[in-house]
Amino acid sequence: MTRLHVISAATRPTSAGRPLSRWVTEQVRARGGFEVTPVDLAEIALPFLDEPEYASTGVYTHQHTRDWSALVDSADAFLFVLPMYNGGFTAPFKNAIDFLYSEWRDKPVGLVSYSAGPTGGAPAAEMLLPVLNRLGMRPAERSVAIPGISGLVGPEGFTAPEGLAGELAGVLDDVAELAARRAAEAVTV
Repeated sequence: MTRLHVISAATRPTSAGRPLSRWVTEQVRARGGFEVTPVDLAEIALPFLDEPEYASTGVYTHQHTRDWSALVDSADAFLFVLPMYNGGFTAPFKNAIDFLYSEWRDKPVGLVSYSAGPTGGAPAAEMLLPVLNRLGMRPAERSVAIPGISGLVGPEGFTAPEGLAGELAGVLDDVAELAARRAAEAVTV
């Protein structure tokens, strides 16, 4: 079974990303086909990049980096749940990506973006794609952009607008297909 990590890329204590990530994780579990692990970057609490060596060497001095490396390496695929701030993705998320290199390589990734405004964070997801491609990841063809996140999160958690579950299912189908292709390629090598 494909090990999928759902990474909540927000680190603000009041982030709407946590309830959204919980909903996404529940949707993945209900769908089946993945062994899902929720990952909250706020809980990981990486410092600003503090490794003396380049990430591409895989030589890590600090325990927090070794732990992050093991967690990311244990996944076969990812679903990034990311906010948009000022038209882009967040510095803590870029920092978390930059701590590692080979652990991301060749792995499928789906994107779920959100924002308070009308774009649903789509510009942040678009801005992230060149980074993912540079790492050699396999981005899903489809993505989800959720506008007006503030009105969708309340004391009871995240309330999905009509059609969102279907959009997410499409992204998960893409990620599953990419993961199957990757597994088949590994067998033929």
